[in-house]
Amino acid sequence: MRAVLIKHGKGPAENLYIGETQTPTPGREEVLVKVIQPPVKAFGLNRMDISQRNGNYSLPPGASAILGVEFSGHIAALGAGVAGWKEGDEVFGLAAGGAYAEYISAPQKNLARKPEHLSWVEAASIPETFLTAFQALVVIAEVKKGDDVLVHAGASGVGVAAIQLARLHGANSVTATASSKEKLDWLLSIPGGATHAINYKTQDFAAEVKTTTNGKGVDVIIDFVGQSHWQKNIDALAIDGRMTMLGLLSGAEVSSFKLGPLLYKRLRIQGSTLRSRSSAYQAELIERFKRDALPHITGSTGNGALRTYIHKVYPWTEIQEAHREMEGNKNSGKIIAEVV
Repeated sequence: MRAVLIKHGKGPAENLYIGETQTPTPGREEVLVKVIQPPVKAFGLNRMDISQRNGNYSLPPGASAILGVEFSGHIAALGAGVAGWKEGDEVFGLAAGGAYAEYISAPQKNLARKPEHLSWVEAASIPETFLTAFQALVVIAEVKKGDDVLVHAGASGVGVAAIQLARLHGANSVTATASSKEKLDWLLSIPGGATHAINYKTQDFAAEVKTTTNGKGVDVIIDFVGQSHWQKNIDALAIDGRMTMLGLLSGAEVSSFKLGPLLYKRLRIQGSTLRSRSSAYQAELIERFKRDALPHITGSTGNGALRTYIHKVYPWTEIQEAHREMEGNKNSGKIIAEVV
């Protein structure tokens, strides 16, 4: 089969190319999904793909070295012990790797049936993005009606999903941060979008959310940034506040941090990953997501409480440019590649 490979095993976007590699064989309770077949199928881009391409990501045991964790396509073959699926079923799903390819093998419990109202591109934009946001906001931070929520990197795929999920769960306010007026205006304009927006480069987001919440602070923070946002995040959290950390884009070390606020505010701070979780955990999370969130998802022109927002679709022959787009923080919503 053809797949996106990396010259020398790691490096810049220029090292990505389409080459030949062995087609995977589905193991027990796995299915083989064909990602290329008329009409065109697709896979999503995520920041972990860039980290992996640069050699800065430790793969889970048994994961494919091929990039990509989310995809849409047809089932092409069934492994032993598979039940409830048949060849030809239209699906989208999550894998530990291997989505940048014509075929991918994935656990049967990591698949969902593609709703007819979603395109292949829209379906491929859901698994990693919405599951990561759902896990961080609903499962870990336990967002509830009346909470005030702060979402950093608000225009990212996960950020947009988290904003909408917070609104779906009855948040009192949802504040998003981003780096440009264009992104902030977009986040305020979309249905189910942010109620407030802050340019973190020119504004003090801790002070801004204190104003928005009449001095209380926010109950939940979803953070991808780490070091540069750490102290302001602590300042922004209300009593009994919860913060889920999904990334460390600005760095992993914080100096001269005072522990007092963690104690007297009774803060709960937890890191979260998805790719490295056990297959049993992922299966349980996906089942909960399919039950609680998936029925609310429509395309960007639909009227669901949760919508997919696609920044740009690239043919996979332009995968280098797609990676540059994400590295340049140019996207508002998901970047998707079509296998052609």
